[in-house]
Amino acid sequence: MTDTDRSFATALRPGAGWGWILAYGILSALLGLAAFLFPVPATLAVTLVIGAFFIAAGIVSIAAGIFGKGHEGRGYAIGFGLVSLIIGLIMAFEPATGAISITLLVAVWLGLRGALEIGLGARMRRRRGLMIALGVLNILLALFVLATLPWSAMTLPAYILGLSFLFGGITAIASALDHKKGASAFSV
Repeated sequence: MTDTDRSFATALRPGAGWGWILAYGILSALLGLAAFLFPVPATLAVTLVIGAFFIAAGIVSIAAGIFGKGHEGRGYAIGFGLVSLIIGLIMAFEPATGAISITLLVAVWLGLRGALEIGLGARMRRRRGLMIALGVLNILLALFVLATLPWSAMTLPAYILGLSFLFGGITAIASALDHKKGASAFSV
């Protein structure tokens, strides 16, 4: 057996790499907690990262429109690229404005979702009350977000990010500990 065969066999054995999964889970959970403890800096960081993605997408789309000869969507690519680039620059240089924009979109989404849920609930035969209650809850959440601007804009993105990282980290930690005992990582 060669060294390559041994390292491949080691990597395939049950429990191999559990420490890396555990480290990822711990780091993710800590980042999630940090987002809750320091919501304003976390929101600004999220806004800057999203802004960087918009800038990159804008530049690539503009380049595709300019240099991508022979396709019908060149004007669209340039227009989309310019819009993306402008939004990205606003988010990068005015992250508070970007955070407010993201939060307003969340509030609109919650309100529209709530209205649709109430409409669906009114037509349902079973669980009508639950669906209508969910719709009312989402509309109330939208109104709460709007009523608490700009505070909500500077914290809501961090709380969403924090929840995602925290629960993702907890899931990875549990999976790593199971994997250490021989189960497949993230097994179903």
